[in-house]
Amino acid sequence: MQGTKKSETGEEPLEVAILDLKREPGDSFELVRIDTSRGRIDCHYYRAEQADKGVIMVGGIGGGFDTPAENLYPRLCVDLKKAGISSLRVSFRYPTDLTEAIVDVLVGLGFLKAENIRVFGLIGHSFGGAVVVQAAFNDMGIKTVVTLATQSHGISPISLLPASTSVFLIHGEADETLPPSSSVYAYNLAHEPKKIKIYKNAGHGLKEVSDEVYAEVRNWIMDNLK
Repeated sequence: MQGTKKSETGEEPLEVAILDLKREPGDSFELVRIDTSRGRIDCHYYRAEQADKGVIMVGGIGGGFDTPAENLYPRLCVDLKKAGISSLRVSFRYPTDLTEAIVDVLVGLGFLKAENIRVFGLIGHSFGGAVVVQAAFNDMGIKTVVTLATQSHGISPISLLPASTSVFLIHGEADETLPPSSSVYAYNLAHEPKKIKIYKNAGHGLKEVSDEVYAEVRNWIMDNLK
């Protein structure tokens, strides 16, 4: 695959070649390893039979398959699979490099497209919030974006997303890492349809409101990927 990554001010050529793809079956997901010219991207793929809808979920600078809100992502993946929606959890190659992380998500989108997925949602926590917004800016086919305790750096392309892309921002009022004003800033930039939810007494990982966040995100995805 070769692609072009856009920025707010223009286009920056970005070469990405897929060299190899390996899939290993597991109990609830497939381990997918995508070897690219920029390094290997590891993914957990929760494939729903005959699905045409898919969601990509990413964490933050912690790297690996980190997840906010007490295992929110594994819970969502299993539940969405039952509802006929496939999910792909992407582990960043370089979890502090915004450009490379965007590449990881775009490669993940390419993988899902090859699986006949046509309607997409993106979910990102912390640093991953800016990543999914930028990925949506680079792919016109994203139906909805959900950010959880997002950073403000790199979030400004949220104002340039297609009119058909909805946005849901969640943050904890007691976030000790990134202030809720980051999500408020992003919300003010975004166009309708949009929603923001600030939870009192919830920190950066949103573990204090994990069940509430799970229900909110699940319902949002189900409603917006129709």
